[in-house]
Amino acid sequence: MGKKKFFYIIFFALLMLCVPRMSVYAANNALAKIPGNSNPLMDHKLGADPYALVYNGRVYIYMSSDEYEYNSDGSIKKNTFSSLNKIKVISSADMVNWTDHGSIPVAGSNNVNNGKGIAKWASLSWAPAATHKVINGKEKFFLYFANGASGIGVLTSDTPIGPWTDPIGKALVTSNTSGIAGVSWLFDPAVLVDDDGTGYLYCGGGIPDDKNQTSIANPKTARVIKLGADMISTVGSASTIDAPFMFEDSGIHKYNGKYYYSYCINFHGTQPADKPSGDIGYMISNSPMGPFTYAGHFLKNPYAFFGVGGNNHHSVFKFNNQWYVVYHAQTVSKAKIGSGEGYRSPHINKIEYDTNGRIKEVLGDMKGISQIANLNPYNRTEAETIGWNSGILTEPCKAIGGPTSNQDVTSINNGDWIAVGNADFGAKGAKAFKANVSSTVGGKIEIHLDSATGTLIGTVNVSSTGGEQNWKTLETNVSNATGVHRVFFVFTGTSKGNLFNIDYWQFSYK
Repeated sequence: MGKKKFFYIIFFALLMLCVPRMSVYAANNALAKIPGNSNPLMDHKLGADPYALVYNGRVYIYMSSDEYEYNSDGSIKKNTFSSLNKIKVISSADMVNWTDHGSIPVAGSNNVNNGKGIAKWASLSWAPAATHKVINGKEKFFLYFANGASGIGVLTSDTPIGPWTDPIGKALVTSNTSGIAGVSWLFDPAVLVDDDGTGYLYCGGGIPDDKNQTSIANPKTARVIKLGADMISTVGSASTIDAPFMFEDSGIHKYNGKYYYSYCINFHGTQPADKPSGDIGYMISNSPMGPFTYAGHFLKNPYAFFGVGGNNHHSVFKFNNQWYVVYHAQTVSKAKIGSGEGYRSPHINKIEYDTNGRIKEVLGDMKGISQIANLNPYNRTEAETIGWNSGILTEPCKAIGGPTSNQDVTSINNGDWIAVGNADFGAKGAKAFKANVSSTVGGKIEIHLDSATGTLIGTVNVSSTGGEQNWKTLETNVSNATGVHRVFFVFTGTSKGNLFNIDYWQFSYK
């Protein structure tokens, strides 16, 4: 071999060592939540009527259980809302990476939820609201829900993700509750625990049957009732909130000593300019029981932002000294089938106030919230903690050692991936990686930085573990993982169908 040819071979080999290693497989595209965006919060499943609970450095979002419904030919049909009998839960510490906590099987009458329903008297669980309170020295969590439009129930737990129980075995608020008469739709609860520990429940909606302009403009179907110290009983009579053009979706929060009641403005009659159809309006009071005075509107109907409308449902919350609104829009279903068809997904945007305490108009978008904290990749991270993904689903997981209602990532096909935002590997950097997996066919987990085709820092070879719930922890060495990066786990394999499941993953310094 000539010296010149030998030189070129060595030069080319050294050059290839400097080029980031790439996968020979093409990564699939994200559906609706595009890497870099924070909205929708998730797109591997749906979730409607979102309500936020802030606890111990995390935001928990509770949602009605929208699921695609299908025609006999396999096409997706318009949402009938007939299967809203569970409550979905996700949580995040950074507003980008959301952990899927699965579904709470709330409704239990007539064998709903295959006999696992918690509230045996309820057939539905719409529009949840959640809060927590220290009772007898112990932190307790409360999850309120609507049994269709006929009453409000409550579940309790010692953690924000369960397990949950039905403490009273019946509805907490019904049409027979004092002060509730005249409510057309007894649903859409919201809850406030005031600074003194007193709880208040807000609910109601609809328009009286006559639907004349007077009843449309002042339906008087919103209510607030004081809760007992145990949060599972009521005290006294409900008070009417005279919310102009009230339709549904009670919301409540406290800002600078004032109480803000918010709701979805109705779609009927002649709407005045300051009360636009389908927008979120709000009222302010010096007391949690009112009276409230109309102050304006702050969140347009989702159609204004995303080109697909429907109802408008929201929750206002404060996290790390910033105010936010979580709401739903049909963005995931629009990306999947070209039209929303009534299937909703959660979104979050910031809220700001002017010097007079009025809420500024919120601009909904797909960009959403920038990540507010880095993820620690050296902690055990549930695989169902997802910033972005392509192709996957989640399911209940039988692996030991996981959280309540532990999920795993499944429905993994060649080219699918999951990713987390802003993982901080530090200056020392990661040297090893492990993942708890199960499989019948096997494949590979490629670990990339910054994008699905970015620098390849390691690969886990997954072989059959003997079953899709037979779990085994696999390890591999990694290199060049320092600093802050998005981390993409790209899944490859030659088999058709599900390659493997993933329970959790974790990097180490080794």
